[in-house]
Amino acid sequence: RCLTGRAGKSWRRLHLRPTHMCSGREFATQRGYQMSIKAGDKVPAVTLKHKTADGIDDVSTADLFNGKKVVVFAVPGAFTPTCSAKHLPGFVNKAADLKAKGVDTIACVSVNDAFVMDAWGQDQKVGDKVMMLADGSADLAKALGQVLDLTDRGMGVRSGRYAMIVDNGTVSEMLVEEPGAFEVSSAEYVLGKL
Repeated sequence: RCLTGRAGKSWRRLHLRPTHMCSGREFATQRGYQMSIKAGDKVPAVTLKHKTADGIDDVSTADLFNGKKVVVFAVPGAFTPTCSAKHLPGFVNKAADLKAKGVDTIACVSVNDAFVMDAWGQDQKVGDKVMMLADGSADLAKALGQVLDLTDRGMGVRSGRYAMIVDNGTVSEMLVEEPGAFEVSSAEYVLGKL
């Protein structure tokens, strides 16, 4: 059916499916992305962005993980309530404890641009404790099977909340939260897994 506009122009009526929040696994299946990564898997090759005083740098997963023990935690969005009040501050506060357990790098990833991640890091006073990485096009979220569909909330495609421990490019722990939860990806929980 069509709707007729002025001057005889016609427009097709749009039939939009209602969107809903779904898990990374469910969204990945719907969109043809890789299923969720698990312990023992290699981290896929993806390039992230990191803002420094000199500009925006590309950070490949190879550069980030090879030859190092890295804790990565992902949040649905910078400046959002749980992410700002609990998730990021927890890793900032526990950075010394994590490093004492042999962690070389702590990185926060979100589907935001590098400017937003830098501003959020400054607001949270992360200093050099946490590397703020932008996954602007959700490439890492898609590669890990951790996409969160928040289009019904006007936020588009985001990353689900998770933490992972990566040893020399291989995932040793993949700690994925249920939608809306904040438990297994906390700094305290990750410390207990090291």
